[in-house]
Amino acid sequence: MANPAGDSKSGSIRLDFDRRLMVQFRGSVLTSDAGLLAYRELDDALGLTAMASETLADARTGKNGRHALAGLFRQSVFGRLAGYEDVNDAERLRHDPAMRWIVGGKAAQGHAASPSQMGRFETQWLAAPANLSALSDLSGQWIDIVHGHRPPKGIVLDMDSSVSPTHGEQEMSVWNGHYQCTCYHPLFVFNQFGDLERCVLRPGNVHSADGWEGVLKPVIVRYQGKVLRIYFRADAAFAMPGVYECLEAERVKYAIRLPANQVLQNRIAYLLKRPVGRPPNEVRRYYANFTYKAASWTKPRRVVAKVEWHPGELIPRVGFIVTNMSRPAERVVAFYNKRGTCEQWIKEGKGAIHWTRLSCRTFAANAVRLQLHALAYNLGNFLRTLATPEPIKNWSLTSLKEKLIKIGAKVVSHGRYVAFQMAEVAIPRQMFQEILRLIAELRPQPPPAPA
Repeated sequence: MANPAGDSKSGSIRLDFDRRLMVQFRGSVLTSDAGLLAYRELDDALGLTAMASETLADARTGKNGRHALAGLFRQSVFGRLAGYEDVNDAERLRHDPAMRWIVGGKAAQGHAASPSQMGRFETQWLAAPANLSALSDLSGQWIDIVHGHRPPKGIVLDMDSSVSPTHGEQEMSVWNGHYQCTCYHPLFVFNQFGDLERCVLRPGNVHSADGWEGVLKPVIVRYQGKVLRIYFRADAAFAMPGVYECLEAERVKYAIRLPANQVLQNRIAYLLKRPVGRPPNEVRRYYANFTYKAASWTKPRRVVAKVEWHPGELIPRVGFIVTNMSRPAERVVAFYNKRGTCEQWIKEGKGAIHWTRLSCRTFAANAVRLQLHALAYNLGNFLRTLATPEPIKNWSLTSLKEKLIKIGAKVVSHGRYVAFQMAEVAIPRQMFQEILRLIAELRPQPPPAPA
């Protein structure tokens, strides 16, 4: 753009269809992301980026740093939350008034970080082994803060892998025959609230369960002694003896889908015969329990089978679940079926946060990008679960981004304060005020005054 601040020096533009209308370009006093201020308020109430600045090591030398590490970190996370997944977006965002006030410090009255500053921050400083390890732990530390306000009695962990297609010469980007593309193959662990507990970036050609212990074990250790019970769910890719033995040693209750084989089929052969008589119009479900020991297992384990006869289908749908839970078979199946919400959260991460955008050349830099995307996702989910009024309680992260974050506003500066005059369209004033009230309740209460 001709003027980096977005202000046109050539005056107004007239429209011929109605000469009463004029178009003015005032980019430095307008923002399309005013709703980010609510997320910044939540961040301040919980102390999230303050924790990050204490955890991460600042590799810069000298005293000429224009932006504090906390400000650079906020620009990375909040930019991704608003849908700006590339450091190139900083060329415009550095002038955006909402982003400048979110970054804080000198940026509030000047400019936020430039693309080159953000590039060095993400691909050099954060890609250092110590900082990358700290980033991987940060999501769990943020979740612990949230659980201080919403203590859970039990934790349900869902593990699943996903695909991040690549379109260049990214390091360790490999063809994956299952997904039929060149990609990375990240691994995720969510809890029942939709928070992303931990994730890791992996080469594209690894097995879906590759490296599961390094991702799952730290999460389990973090919760031991804090909650009454830990549960685990996963699909058939994680049906491995090592997974069972680890979970049993940690006293974690699990339900994992088991690939079918002829031995399992023979155990429920009596349920696989088509029932006599005219089939009904509804689905018929049958359940079975039995003990099974595969050749690679050190001991027998409980297996739950579900058989479904659907109208118009000649062959039943059969599924097996290996579990150490004692609840009835029907409840074990119902518990496992809720694992599908994990896939929905992965879709939200792809759609709202764009965490498949891993376009750096080096693998370490892309691993940093994934962790920053994960933190942006968690920040968005924290507001959804902690500070959304009832009418928007069930909105997805995409809806919140399009209707809450993307609120247009005009910025008016006065001597003592700055006003964001926000458009009242999808989110009315009363609802935004209710969001801020709910956030205010999360702030630490001051100690009572002495009598």
